[in-house]
Amino acid sequence: MNVDLHSHYPMHLDPAARAATLRAMTAPRRSDEDAIRALILDFASRIANYRSFDSGPAVTVNSLRAGRVGVALSVLYCPFAEMDLELPYGAPPKAGYFTQLTALLETVEREIATHHAQDAGIARNPGELDALLQAGKLALIHVAEGGFHFGATPQEIAANVKTLAARGLAYITVAHLFYRGVARNAPALPFLADPIYKLLFPESGPGLTDLGRALIEAMIEAHVLIDVTHMDESSLGETFGLLDGVDPARTIPVISSHMACRFGDLEYNLTDPWLEKIAERKGVIGIILCDHYATNGIRQRTQTLEESLEVVAQHVDRIRNVTGSHDHAALGTDLDGFIKPTLAGLDDASHLWRLEDAVIARYGATDGAKICSENALRVLRSYWGGAGGPAVRTAG
Repeated sequence: MNVDLHSHYPMHLDPAARAATLRAMTAPRRSDEDAIRALILDFASRIANYRSFDSGPAVTVNSLRAGRVGVALSVLYCPFAEMDLELPYGAPPKAGYFTQLTALLETVEREIATHHAQDAGIARNPGELDALLQAGKLALIHVAEGGFHFGATPQEIAANVKTLAARGLAYITVAHLFYRGVARNAPALPFLADPIYKLLFPESGPGLTDLGRALIEAMIEAHVLIDVTHMDESSLGETFGLLDGVDPARTIPVISSHMACRFGDLEYNLTDPWLEKIAERKGVIGIILCDHYATNGIRQRTQTLEESLEVVAQHVDRIRNVTGSHDHAALGTDLDGFIKPTLAGLDDASHLWRLEDAVIARYGATDGAKICSENALRVLRSYWGGAGGPAVRTAG
Protein backbone atom coordinates (compact mmCIF):
# COMPACT_ATOMS: atom_id res chain seq x y z
CA MET A 1 0.00 0.00 0.00
CA ASN A 2 1.06 3.57 -0.71
CA VAL A 3 0.38 6.66 1.40
CA ASP A 4 0.66 9.90 -0.56
CA LEU A 5 1.41 12.76 1.80
CA HIS A 6 0.54 15.44 -0.77
CA SER A 7 -2.11 14.64 -3.37
CA HIS A 8 -4.06 17.37 -5.18
CA TYR A 9 -7.26 15.37 -5.37
CA PRO A 10 -9.56 18.45 -5.15
CA MET A 11 -7.99 20.09 -8.20
CA HIS A 12 -10.14 18.26 -10.74
CA LEU A 13 -13.46 18.88 -9.00
CA ASP A 14 -13.71 22.31 -10.64
CA PRO A 15 -13.05 21.63 -14.35
CA ALA A 16 -11.96 25.22 -14.99
CA ALA A 17 -9.67 25.50 -11.97
CA ARG A 18 -6.44 24.26 -13.55
CA ALA A 19 -6.50 26.54 -16.59
CA ALA A 20 -7.86 29.45 -14.57
CA THR A 21 -5.03 29.14 -12.06
CA LEU A 22 -2.39 29.63 -14.72
CA ARG A 23 -4.25 32.69 -16.00
CA ALA A 24 -4.30 34.06 -12.47
CA MET A 25 -0.57 33.46 -12.09
CA THR A 26 0.17 35.36 -15.28
CA ALA A 27 -2.52 38.03 -15.51
CA PRO A 28 -1.34 41.67 -15.46
CA ARG A 29 -2.17 43.52 -12.28
CA ARG A 30 -2.15 47.19 -11.41
CA SER A 31 1.36 48.33 -12.23
CA ASP A 32 3.92 48.12 -15.01
CA GLU A 33 6.10 45.95 -12.78
CA ASP A 34 3.27 43.47 -12.31
CA ALA A 35 2.62 43.47 -16.06
CA ILE A 36 6.26 42.53 -16.69
CA ARG A 37 6.00 39.73 -14.14
CA ALA A 38 2.89 38.49 -15.90
CA LEU A 39 4.45 38.45 -19.37
CA ILE A 40 7.57 36.62 -18.22
CA LEU A 41 5.58 34.02 -16.29
CA ASP A 42 3.25 33.48 -19.21
CA PHE A 43 6.10 33.00 -21.70
CA ALA A 44 8.13 30.76 -19.39
CA SER A 45 5.21 28.55 -18.47
CA ARG A 46 4.10 28.05 -22.07
CA ILE A 47 7.52 26.90 -23.28
CA ALA A 48 8.81 25.05 -20.23
CA ASN A 49 6.07 23.61 -18.07
CA TYR A 50 2.43 23.59 -19.04
CA ARG A 51 2.31 22.29 -22.59
CA SER A 52 0.02 19.48 -21.35
CA PHE A 53 -1.82 21.70 -18.92
CA ASP A 54 -5.29 20.82 -20.22
CA SER A 55 -4.81 17.07 -20.06
CA GLY A 56 -6.96 15.01 -17.72
CA PRO A 57 -6.31 14.91 -13.98
CA ALA A 58 -3.62 12.66 -12.57
CA VAL A 59 -5.44 12.23 -9.27
CA THR A 60 -8.91 10.72 -9.03
CA VAL A 61 -10.41 8.06 -6.78
CA ASN A 62 -10.03 5.52 -9.58
CA SER A 63 -6.42 6.38 -10.35
CA LEU A 64 -5.46 6.38 -6.66
CA ARG A 65 -6.96 2.92 -6.16
CA ALA A 66 -5.31 1.64 -9.34
CA GLY A 67 -1.97 2.87 -7.99
CA ARG A 68 -2.49 0.97 -4.70
CA VAL A 69 -2.82 4.23 -2.76
CA GLY A 70 -4.61 3.45 0.48
CA VAL A 71 -4.32 6.92 2.01
CA ALA A 72 -4.15 10.26 0.18
CA LEU A 73 -3.65 13.49 2.05
CA SER A 74 -5.98 15.62 -0.04
CA VAL A 75 -4.69 19.14 -0.56
CA LEU A 76 -7.13 22.02 -0.07
CA TYR A 77 -5.75 25.02 -1.97
CA CYS A 78 -7.58 28.09 -3.29
CA PRO A 79 -5.40 29.66 -6.01
CA PHE A 80 -7.49 32.81 -6.31
CA ALA A 81 -6.84 33.53 -2.66
CA GLU A 82 -3.06 33.26 -2.97
CA MET A 83 -3.00 35.14 -6.28
CA ASP A 84 -5.65 37.71 -5.36
CA LEU A 85 -5.80 40.00 -8.40
CA GLU A 86 -7.54 42.71 -6.38
CA LEU A 87 -4.45 43.23 -4.23
CA PRO A 88 -0.82 44.20 -4.96
CA TYR A 89 1.89 41.59 -4.70
CA GLY A 90 2.77 40.70 -1.11
CA ALA A 91 -0.45 41.99 0.43
CA PRO A 92 -1.49 40.29 3.68
CA PRO A 93 -4.39 37.82 3.66
CA LYS A 94 -8.07 38.71 3.69
CA ALA A 95 -10.50 37.10 6.12
CA GLY A 96 -12.69 35.79 3.30
CA TYR A 97 -10.10 33.28 2.10
CA PHE A 98 -11.10 30.92 4.89
CA THR A 99 -14.65 30.77 3.57
CA GLN A 100 -13.27 29.67 0.18
CA LEU A 101 -11.16 26.99 1.83
CA THR A 102 -14.09 25.64 3.83
CA ALA A 103 -16.26 25.56 0.70
CA LEU A 104 -13.63 23.47 -1.08
CA LEU A 105 -13.49 21.04 1.85
CA GLU A 106 -17.25 20.64 1.63
CA THR A 107 -17.06 20.09 -2.12
CA VAL A 108 -14.61 17.22 -1.58
CA GLU A 109 -16.79 15.63 1.08
CA ARG A 110 -19.89 15.95 -1.10
CA GLU A 111 -18.08 14.40 -4.08
CA ILE A 112 -16.91 11.40 -2.06
CA ALA A 113 -20.27 10.83 -0.38
CA THR A 114 -22.24 11.19 -3.61
CA HIS A 115 -20.06 9.41 -6.15
CA HIS A 116 -17.48 7.26 -4.35
CA ALA A 117 -18.95 6.05 -1.07
CA GLN A 118 -18.36 2.39 -2.00
CA ASP A 119 -14.66 2.93 -2.62
CA ALA A 120 -13.51 5.86 -0.48
CA GLY A 121 -14.22 7.94 2.58
CA ILE A 122 -12.99 10.95 4.54
CA ALA A 123 -10.89 10.16 7.62
CA ARG A 124 -11.04 12.84 10.33
CA ASN A 125 -8.94 11.10 12.97
CA PRO A 126 -6.77 7.98 13.32
CA GLY A 127 -9.75 5.83 14.32
CA GLU A 128 -11.66 6.67 11.16
CA LEU A 129 -8.49 6.15 9.13
CA ASP A 130 -8.02 2.64 10.46
CA ALA A 131 -11.69 1.80 9.92
CA LEU A 132 -11.48 2.80 6.25
CA LEU A 133 -8.29 0.80 5.75
CA GLN A 134 -9.82 -2.27 7.38
CA ALA A 135 -12.81 -1.92 5.03
CA GLY A 136 -10.49 -1.85 2.02
CA LYS A 137 -11.45 1.72 1.11
CA LEU A 138 -9.33 4.66 0.03
CA ALA A 139 -8.94 7.12 2.94
CA LEU A 140 -8.79 10.80 2.04
CA ILE A 141 -7.48 13.16 4.73
CA HIS A 142 -7.92 16.93 4.47
CA VAL A 143 -4.78 19.09 4.51
CA ALA A 144 -4.26 22.73 3.52
CA GLU A 145 -1.51 24.35 1.47
CA GLY A 146 -0.82 27.98 2.30
CA GLY A 147 -1.13 29.72 5.65
CA PHE A 148 -2.75 32.71 3.95
CA HIS A 149 -6.08 30.82 3.98
CA PHE A 150 -6.55 31.06 7.74
CA GLY A 151 -7.26 34.67 8.54
CA ALA A 152 -6.16 38.28 8.63
CA THR A 153 -5.51 38.52 12.39
CA PRO A 154 -4.00 36.20 15.01
CA GLN A 155 -7.44 35.82 16.57
CA GLU A 156 -9.03 34.75 13.29
CA ILE A 157 -6.20 32.32 12.66
CA ALA A 158 -6.57 30.66 16.06
CA ALA A 159 -10.32 30.22 15.61
CA ASN A 160 -10.10 28.98 12.03
CA VAL A 161 -7.36 26.43 12.69
CA LYS A 162 -9.42 25.07 15.57
CA THR A 163 -12.49 24.86 13.32
CA LEU A 164 -10.77 22.84 10.60
CA ALA A 165 -8.88 20.69 13.09
CA ALA A 166 -12.28 19.59 14.37
CA ARG A 167 -13.18 18.66 10.78
CA GLY A 168 -10.11 16.46 10.40
CA LEU A 169 -7.39 18.76 9.01
CA ALA A 170 -4.09 16.91 9.40
CA TYR A 171 -1.48 19.50 8.39
CA ILE A 172 -0.95 22.98 7.00
CA THR A 173 1.84 23.90 4.60
CA VAL A 174 2.62 27.29 6.15
CA ALA A 175 4.36 28.87 3.14
CA HIS A 176 3.57 28.40 -0.54
CA LEU A 177 4.26 29.94 -3.97
CA PHE A 178 4.03 33.66 -3.21
CA TYR A 179 4.64 35.77 -0.13
CA ARG A 180 1.40 36.85 1.56
CA GLY A 181 2.57 38.24 4.87
CA VAL A 182 2.67 34.91 6.73
CA ALA A 183 6.00 33.18 6.03
CA ARG A 184 8.83 33.68 3.58
CA ASN A 185 8.95 31.07 0.84
CA ALA A 186 11.63 29.55 -1.35
CA PRO A 187 11.26 29.90 -5.13
CA ALA A 188 8.93 27.12 -6.30
CA LEU A 189 7.91 27.71 -9.90
CA PRO A 190 9.58 25.00 -11.98
CA PHE A 191 9.53 27.14 -15.13
CA LEU A 192 11.33 30.10 -13.52
CA ALA A 193 14.98 30.11 -12.37
CA ASP A 194 15.50 30.98 -8.71
CA PRO A 195 17.33 34.31 -9.35
CA ILE A 196 14.58 35.46 -11.75
CA TYR A 197 11.87 34.47 -9.28
CA LYS A 198 13.55 36.47 -6.51
CA LEU A 199 13.94 39.47 -8.78
CA LEU A 200 10.26 39.42 -9.75
CA PHE A 201 8.87 38.40 -6.35
CA PRO A 202 11.15 39.92 -3.69
CA GLU A 203 10.69 39.19 0.01
CA SER A 204 11.93 41.06 3.05
CA GLY A 205 11.39 41.04 6.79
CA PRO A 206 11.32 38.11 9.19
CA GLY A 207 10.88 34.53 8.15
CA LEU A 208 7.69 34.32 10.18
CA THR A 209 5.49 37.37 10.63
CA ASP A 210 3.15 37.79 13.59
CA LEU A 211 0.54 35.98 11.50
CA GLY A 212 2.96 33.15 10.80
CA ARG A 213 3.83 32.72 14.45
CA ALA A 214 0.16 32.82 15.39
CA LEU A 215 -0.55 30.14 12.80
CA ILE A 216 2.11 27.78 14.11
CA GLU A 217 1.04 28.34 17.70
CA ALA A 218 -2.57 27.58 16.73
CA MET A 219 -1.47 24.40 14.95
CA ILE A 220 0.41 23.23 18.03
CA GLU A 221 -2.64 23.90 20.18
CA ALA A 222 -4.97 22.00 17.82
CA HIS A 223 -2.62 19.07 17.02
CA VAL A 224 -2.37 20.03 13.35
CA LEU A 225 0.96 18.96 11.87
CA ILE A 226 3.37 21.67 10.74
CA ASP A 227 4.52 21.21 7.13
CA VAL A 228 7.72 23.14 6.41
CA THR A 229 7.72 22.54 2.64
CA HIS A 230 8.13 25.77 0.61
CA MET A 231 9.81 27.67 3.48
CA ASP A 232 13.02 29.58 2.86
CA GLU A 233 16.01 29.37 5.20
CA SER A 234 14.81 32.19 7.45
CA SER A 235 11.31 30.81 7.97
CA LEU A 236 12.68 27.31 8.52
CA GLY A 237 15.05 28.58 11.19
CA GLU A 238 12.39 30.62 12.97
CA THR A 239 9.89 27.76 12.85
CA PHE A 240 12.25 25.28 14.47
CA GLY A 241 13.35 27.99 16.92
CA LEU A 242 9.74 28.58 17.95
CA LEU A 243 9.18 24.85 18.37
CA ASP A 244 12.33 24.36 20.43
CA GLY A 245 11.17 27.17 22.71
CA VAL A 246 7.75 25.69 23.48
CA ASP A 247 8.71 22.01 23.11
CA PRO A 248 12.37 21.46 24.06
CA ALA A 249 11.71 17.73 24.47
CA ARG A 250 10.87 17.60 20.75
CA THR A 251 7.62 15.72 21.14
CA ILE A 252 5.85 17.66 18.36
CA PRO A 253 6.57 16.09 14.95
CA VAL A 254 7.30 18.18 11.87
CA ILE A 255 6.88 17.07 8.28
CA SER A 256 7.94 18.16 4.84
CA SER A 257 5.13 16.70 2.78
CA HIS A 258 6.53 17.17 -0.74
CA MET A 259 10.21 17.93 -1.10
CA ALA A 260 13.49 16.94 -2.67
CA CYS A 261 16.91 16.74 -1.04
CA ARG A 262 19.44 19.44 -1.97
CA PHE A 263 21.81 17.72 -4.40
CA GLY A 264 22.07 20.82 -6.59
CA ASP A 265 21.39 24.53 -6.23
CA LEU A 266 17.59 24.90 -6.08
CA GLU A 267 16.51 26.65 -2.90
CA TYR A 268 13.22 24.76 -2.71
CA ASN A 269 15.12 21.54 -1.98
CA LEU A 270 16.05 20.83 1.63
CA THR A 271 19.65 20.76 2.84
CA ASP A 272 20.89 18.08 5.22
CA PRO A 273 20.54 20.13 8.45
CA TRP A 274 16.79 20.50 7.87
CA LEU A 275 16.46 16.78 7.21
CA GLU A 276 18.16 16.22 10.56
CA LYS A 277 15.81 18.68 12.29
CA ILE A 278 12.75 16.87 10.95
CA ALA A 279 14.16 13.50 12.00
CA GLU A 280 14.96 14.80 15.50
CA ARG A 281 11.23 15.46 15.87
CA LYS A 282 10.37 12.00 14.54
CA GLY A 283 8.80 13.51 11.44
CA VAL A 284 8.63 12.37 7.83
CA ILE A 285 9.90 13.71 4.53
CA GLY A 286 7.74 13.13 1.45
CA ILE A 287 9.63 12.79 -1.83
CA ILE A 288 8.13 14.86 -4.66
CA LEU A 289 7.69 13.52 -8.20
CA CYS A 290 8.45 16.82 -9.93
CA ASP A 291 11.24 16.16 -12.43
CA HIS A 292 12.61 19.70 -12.08
CA TYR A 293 13.25 19.43 -8.35
CA ALA A 294 13.88 15.71 -7.94
CA THR A 295 16.60 15.54 -10.62
CA ASN A 296 18.41 18.78 -9.72
CA GLY A 297 22.06 17.99 -9.09
CA ILE A 298 21.55 14.32 -9.99
CA ARG A 299 20.91 14.06 -13.73
CA GLN A 300 19.15 15.63 -16.70
CA ARG A 301 15.42 15.18 -17.17
CA THR A 302 14.22 11.59 -16.85
CA GLN A 303 13.13 9.76 -19.99
CA THR A 304 12.27 6.31 -18.64
CA LEU A 305 10.64 4.79 -15.58
CA GLU A 306 13.94 3.16 -14.64
CA GLU A 307 15.67 6.54 -14.56
CA SER A 308 12.88 7.95 -12.40
CA LEU A 309 13.06 5.08 -9.92
CA GLU A 310 16.81 5.62 -9.57
CA VAL A 311 16.23 9.32 -8.85
CA VAL A 312 13.71 8.51 -6.12
CA ALA A 313 16.17 6.00 -4.66
CA GLN A 314 18.87 8.68 -4.49
CA HIS A 315 16.58 10.78 -2.30
CA VAL A 316 15.65 7.80 -0.12
CA ASP A 317 19.34 7.00 0.32
CA ARG A 318 20.20 10.62 1.16
CA ILE A 319 17.52 10.72 3.85
CA ARG A 320 18.80 7.40 5.24
CA ASN A 321 22.41 8.58 5.25
CA VAL A 322 21.58 11.88 6.98
CA THR A 323 19.06 10.60 9.53
CA GLY A 324 20.57 7.18 10.20
CA SER A 325 17.52 5.07 9.38
CA HIS A 326 14.66 4.44 6.95
CA ASP A 327 12.20 5.82 9.50
CA HIS A 328 11.75 9.24 7.89
CA ALA A 329 11.39 8.87 4.10
CA ALA A 330 7.89 8.87 2.64
CA LEU A 331 6.03 9.66 -0.59
CA GLY A 332 4.62 13.12 -1.28
CA THR A 333 3.93 13.15 -4.99
CA ASP A 334 2.36 16.63 -5.49
CA LEU A 335 0.56 15.18 -8.52
CA ASP A 336 -1.81 17.72 -10.14
CA GLY A 337 0.03 20.42 -8.21
CA PHE A 338 1.55 22.26 -11.21
CA ILE A 339 4.73 20.18 -11.18
CA LYS A 340 4.84 19.08 -14.83
CA PRO A 341 6.93 17.54 -16.14
CA THR A 342 6.78 14.77 -13.58
CA LEU A 343 9.32 12.01 -13.30
CA ALA A 344 8.91 9.80 -16.36
CA GLY A 345 6.56 6.86 -15.88
CA LEU A 346 5.18 8.29 -12.62
CA ASP A 347 2.95 11.03 -14.01
CA ASP A 348 -0.37 9.62 -12.83
CA ALA A 349 -1.56 8.25 -9.48
CA SER A 350 -2.42 4.97 -11.19
CA HIS A 351 1.32 4.44 -11.79
CA LEU A 352 2.32 4.54 -8.13
CA TRP A 353 2.20 0.76 -7.76
CA ARG A 354 5.33 0.75 -9.93
CA LEU A 355 7.08 2.89 -7.35
CA GLU A 356 5.95 0.68 -4.46
CA ASP A 357 7.17 -2.48 -6.20
CA ALA A 358 10.53 -0.90 -6.98
CA VAL A 359 11.05 0.42 -3.44
CA ILE A 360 10.28 -2.98 -1.91
CA ALA A 361 12.53 -4.74 -4.41
CA ARG A 362 15.41 -2.40 -3.59
CA TYR A 363 15.06 -1.99 0.18
CA GLY A 364 13.23 -5.15 1.24
CA ALA A 365 9.70 -5.67 2.53
CA THR A 366 10.22 -4.09 5.96
CA ASP A 367 11.98 -0.88 4.95
CA GLY A 368 10.00 -0.68 1.72
CA ALA A 369 6.75 -0.66 3.69
CA LYS A 370 8.13 2.07 5.96
CA ILE A 371 8.96 4.28 2.98
CA CYS A 372 5.73 3.71 1.08
CA SER A 373 3.28 3.89 3.97
CA GLU A 374 4.26 3.09 7.53
CA ASN A 375 6.38 6.15 8.31
CA ALA A 376 3.57 8.48 7.27
CA LEU A 377 0.97 6.43 9.15
CA ARG A 378 3.14 6.44 12.29
CA VAL A 379 3.22 10.22 12.40
CA LEU A 380 -0.50 10.56 11.71
CA ARG A 381 -1.46 8.06 14.37
CA SER A 382 0.86 9.57 16.96
CA TYR A 383 -0.20 13.21 16.69
CA TRP A 384 -3.03 14.12 14.33
CA GLY A 385 -6.41 14.80 15.89
CA GLY A 386 -5.00 14.90 19.40
CA ALA A 387 -3.82 11.30 19.11
CA GLY A 388 -0.71 12.04 21.14
CA GLY A 389 -2.48 13.52 24.14
CA PRO A 390 -2.70 17.15 25.29
CA ALA A 391 -0.99 19.65 23.07
CA VAL A 392 1.98 21.66 24.33
CA ARG A 393 0.67 24.99 25.55
CA THR A 394 2.33 27.99 23.96
CA ALA A 395 3.40 30.98 25.97
CA GLY A 396 0.91 33.80 26.33
